[in-house]
Order: sequence, then C-alpha cells, then structure tokens
Amino acid sequence: MTALVAGAPSSDAEKWNNINWKTVEAHVYQLQVRIAKSIREDRWGKAKALQHVLSRSFMAKLLAIKTVVSNKGSRTAGIDQVL
Repeated sequence: MTALVAGAPSSDAEKWNNINWKTVEAHVYQLQVRIAKSIREDRWGKAKALQHVLSRSFMAKLLAIKTVVSNKGSRTAGIDQVL
C-alpha cells in the first residue's frame, strides 16, 4: 500500500514509460558534444576520459536499449530474406 501512496510505479512497464526520454537524449548528446569539442581542441586525454564516462553512463545504456527495442525495421527482411 505504501508504493501506491508514494506514487511509485508498480511494474517495470510503468517505469519504462515514465522515463523522460528528452532528458536522457539531451544528457547523452551533451556528452557527445563534449567529446567532439575536446577532439577538435586536441585534448586527447580529456576525450578518452569522456568516452569512458559515456560508455559507462546509465543514460547512454538506456538510450541504446531503447534504440534496439524500438527498431522500426525489425519486421523487414534482411539480406537472407528471413524475418
């Protein structure tokens, strides 16, 4: 009963649907921009450190999962013509 009072999601589907995807995309995009900027400025150590942060970022992993799960071409036959 406490979960309902607190407004906590009761299932994983509700948690997934309650994710603010704009925030997740913005966070990942900003990290990517910082990586590109540090490479442009020849700050290779900073770029490597930021890549490390991005590859272990929870939000980046969430976005990667969403990209795979919501693939619009998932019902399209591949080169072997198998769905």
